[in-house]
Amino acid sequence: MSKEIREHQEPFVRMVKRASIEPKKAWLIRGIALLGAIITGGLLILTLGHNPFEVYASMVQGAFGKKIAIQETVKLTIPLLITGIGISLAFKMRFWNIGAEGQILAGAIAASSIAIYFDHLPHAIVLILMGLAAFIAGGIYGMIPAFFKAKWNTNETLFTLMMNYIALQFVIFLEHQASWQDSRSTFPKVRMFTDTARLPKVFGVHIGWIIALIIVVAAFIYLTKTKHGYEISVVGESANTARYAGMNVRRILVRTMFLSAALAGLVGFLQVSGSDGTLTETTAGGVGFTAITVAWLGHMNPFAMVVVSLFIAMLERGSNSIQTSHNIPASAADLLTGLILFFMLGCEFFINYKLIFRGSRKEEANG
Repeated sequence: MSKEIREHQEPFVRMVKRASIEPKKAWLIRGIALLGAIITGGLLILTLGHNPFEVYASMVQGAFGKKIAIQETVKLTIPLLITGIGISLAFKMRFWNIGAEGQILAGAIAASSIAIYFDHLPHAIVLILMGLAAFIAGGIYGMIPAFFKAKWNTNETLFTLMMNYIALQFVIFLEHQASWQDSRSTFPKVRMFTDTARLPKVFGVHIGWIIALIIVVAAFIYLTKTKHGYEISVVGESANTARYAGMNVRRILVRTMFLSAALAGLVGFLQVSGSDGTLTETTAGGVGFTAITVAWLGHMNPFAMVVVSLFIAMLERGSNSIQTSHNIPASAADLLTGLILFFMLGCEFFINYKLIFRGSRKEEANG
C-alpha cells in the first residue's frame, strides 16, 4: 500500500495504550499537570479581581494554618480515605461501584438505630454495636447489586447509582418518624445522639482517624498478600481466565462487593457518631462520589490514597476558607477545586495512553 493511500485512510491522530512508562516520566507528567492546574486556577482568580498568590496561600492556611484547621481537614480526610479504599476493592475487580453514597447512608441508618434504641447500654458496647451494624448493613446493601450482577449480569453502574436514591429517601422517611425525633419537637429531624453514642476524640479528632490508618494497612495486606486479594486481581484482569483457573467468580464478586460496601457503611457510622452526632440527608455529603476520584488518583493503592484524600480534603477546606477571607463566591471556589482535580485526573490519561500522529516515524517503522 502506498504511503499516500495509507495516510489518507489513517486518522490524523489516534490513541494507543502504553505498554509501560518510566516512573520519572510519569511523575514529570503529574508535575506538569499540577503546574497547569495552578496556572489555570490563577487565571480564574485574576478574573475575579484577586491576587492568585494570596488566595492560594489562604487555601493552605485555611487547611493547615491553625490547630483547629488541621483537625477539620483530618475530619474531612477520614471518610474520603476509607470510602476510597472500599471503592477500590470493587474497581480492581472491574465492578463499577457508584453506590457508595447509598452504602454510607445504609451504614449510618443502622448505626443510628442502635444509638436511638440502645443508648441505655454502656458506652463501649453501644459503639461496638453501632460499628458492627453499620459494617453489616452497608455490606448487605452492596451485595444486592452484586448478586444481580452475578446471577443475571445486570448493569452494576446503574444499579448501584439508583440505590443511592433509595437510601436517601429512607433517611427522609426516618426524619418524619416520631420515635426518631426529639420529643420536644415535631420538626422532621433525627434527634441528636447522647454522649453514649459519640466516638471519643484523640488529639481533637474522633478516633475514626486511627480506624482509617488501620484499614489502610489491612487493605494493603489483604490486596497484596492474601489469596482473596490475588483472586480479585485475576477477576479484574479477566473473568474467563479466573474461571479457567477454577475460581468461583460469582462468589468472589459478591464477597468483594460486600467488603467494598461494608467499608462505606463503616464510614456512615463514623460520620453520625464522630462528626455529626445525628443522621441527616447530608450525612454522606458527596463523599461516595469524591472517593471515586481518590481511588483513581491513588491507583487503588491504600497508601497512595492517604495522600490523595488529604490533598482533596485540603482543597475542600481551603476553598471554604477563601470564601470568607477573600469574598470569593462558593461556586467560584468549587470551580477552582474542580479545575485542579480535572488536571490531576486528566494527566493519568497521558500516563496510560499516548497519541500517535499520522506520519510519525514510529508509525512508519511499524507500518
